[in-house]
Amino acid sequence: MEGHLHHQHHNQHHLQQYQLLQQQHHISVNVEASDKFPQWSIQETKEFLMIRAELDPTFMEKKRNKVLWEVISNKMKEKGYNRSAEQCKCKWKNLFTRYKGCETIEPEAMRQQFPFYNELQAIFTSRMQRMLRAEAEGAATGLKKKAVKLSSDDEDKNEEIIEGEKGTGSRKKIKKGKAIGGTSSGGTSISLKESLEDFTKQQMQMEMQWREVFEARENERMMKEMEWRQTMKQLENDRIVMERRWREREEQRRVREEARAEKRDALITALLNKLRREDM
Repeated sequence: MEGHLHHQHHNQHHLQQYQLLQQQHHISVNVEASDKFPQWSIQETKEFLMIRAELDPTFMEKKRNKVLWEVISNKMKEKGYNRSAEQCKCKWKNLFTRYKGCETIEPEAMRQQFPFYNELQAIFTSRMQRMLRAEAEGAATGLKKKAVKLSSDDEDKNEEIIEGEKGTGSRKKIKKGKAIGGTSSGGTSISLKESLEDFTKQQMQMEMQWREVFEARENERMMKEMEWRQTMKQLENDRIVMERRWREREEQRRVREEARAEKRDALITALLNKLRREDM
């Protein structure tokens, strides 16, 4: 009997512990669900974009950037924003998607729909400039290596020429090597200049397209507004005409009522006078 009671008490104790664990798990799940995706404020998003802009060169250098998102998360926590690395990554993807969707929208509407366009535009413009500089530096480095190789080849050839011929041939070869190096360097600078000019032209064309779309929609809006004003003016005129007609009908009805009242009074007066005469 005592063993049975002890076993029952032991089972009740385990049941209470299980219920307590269930309650704690339920509370933690509710807390996580409520804090899973808190709303990003405008100031918080701007702070996030500033941090992302600082680390953009590192993002372009590394293929795996999981550690970088952790760095951004820690920097956000230093500024007082509790954001995980996954939340920061998702936020960046959403911002990039909205940025790409603003390419065909006029600037005024773009500022209203997506207030962070300028920040992302600055990040990608800076990235483009870095890529152009890196391409130019890479081309210059390749030219230097090529020039060194050409000069060494020319020296070998010059030594052979000096051994078999006069010194005039060696001077001609050296001058030819210099000319090749100068021509290649000039071609690289022209290529870089053309790339920058193409980038500038694309920016100007995009801006012109935005302005054209904006002006077309503005003209359309003005035309619709003029039509609306004309319609409202016509409706107001119709209302005034209907009100005037109603007043005229009311005046005619009042005149008819007064005429009928006068006739009725005259008839009653005539009857009363007739009755008086008969009584007399």
